[in-house]
Amino acid sequence: MSQTVVKNISLLVTNNPTLGKTELGLIENAALLIENGKISWVGAGESAPSAEKTIDAQGKAVIPGFVDSHNHLIFAKDRAGEFSARMKGQAYSAGGIATTVAATRSASDDDLLANATHLVHEGLHSGTTTVEIKSGYGLTTIDELRSLKIAKQLTDETTFLGAHVVPSEYKGKADEYVELICEQMIAQVKPYAKWIDVFCDKGAFTTEQARKILLAGKAAGLRPRLHANQLEQGDGIALGVEVGVASVDHISHFNNGDIELLKKSKTVATFLPAAEFSTRSNYPDARRILEAGVTVALASDCNPGSSYTTNMPFVIALAVRDMFFTPEQAIWSATKGGALALQRDDVGHLSVGSRADFVILKESSYIHLAYRPGVNLIGQVWQHGKRI
Repeated sequence: MSQTVVKNISLLVTNNPTLGKTELGLIENAALLIENGKISWVGAGESAPSAEKTIDAQGKAVIPGFVDSHNHLIFAKDRAGEFSARMKGQAYSAGGIATTVAATRSASDDDLLANATHLVHEGLHSGTTTVEIKSGYGLTTIDELRSLKIAKQLTDETTFLGAHVVPSEYKGKADEYVELICEQMIAQVKPYAKWIDVFCDKGAFTTEQARKILLAGKAAGLRPRLHANQLEQGDGIALGVEVGVASVDHISHFNNGDIELLKKSKTVATFLPAAEFSTRSNYPDARRILEAGVTVALASDCNPGSSYTTNMPFVIALAVRDMFFTPEQAIWSATKGGALALQRDDVGHLSVGSRADFVILKESSYIHLAYRPGVNLIGQVWQHGKRI
């Protein structure tokens, strides 16, 4: 049995309040034991058991690996020109997705896999140990299927997003495209998808169309999640709660009624502040949702159009600076919150039985992730009990 003890941890974030102080379950001068890719012991360093191998954290903080629960990594080419135009004053709209759809349809499987692999590894080296990947840049049955086959090679958290936007060949015939998704696509992609998602917003799908797609996906055994209220206030949050989605994502616009619905549900509210950064949109003030006790996640939304980053420390810094998260709320939301958005109990925390996915920082406190934005503070990344 392989055993590794990590000692001399200045501050350990367990996200298990029964193990330490606050909701983060903080333990000072801590240690943890890894056996066969899982955490088998957590506690004070002075009580650490012996092991075959010892890792010295050198007085630095240790946090759970980030759980990035919202990403669009199966695509070809970037949209740097579109970004530049936005920075010169052009407004963001969902229409730019069509550019990526055309490029992705023309790309080979090898090229799509290589690009997605690069992005997963990029995120891993900045601390992301669990990643969700959506389709959504194919928008034909064959292209959505191959996108999910590629995504499945990189993660178990695969999401069918055939309802990203209405493709150009169905312009003016959105309901026909919805029928294609419900009657053909879902059955084809089911073996390669865990989740089903819909972009329910201006320029994408209506509440009624989104409801039909999500219910068809649920009937086929796919778990629902939802893009909603990114571009304007709408009924997306209410729909998500109604359908029982695991997470309703973006929610840049929300009202008091939305907060009450989320508060009474098990649906996670996932914020994607890098999208506001990249589109020069107003950041939502998350305080009312956080103060209401809604479960909140943070994710990167990596995609070539509106949030081309895999860096969760950057997302944390944005959430703290511009969305009024405390550092504690941000670190929890980027780890345990992301795990709950994926309905996972084996990641996002460091407790006995959890996966040994963790990050040794270069600083003695997690606060530095927001305090020192833009600085690489990732010292070591461990995934499944192995250092990458």
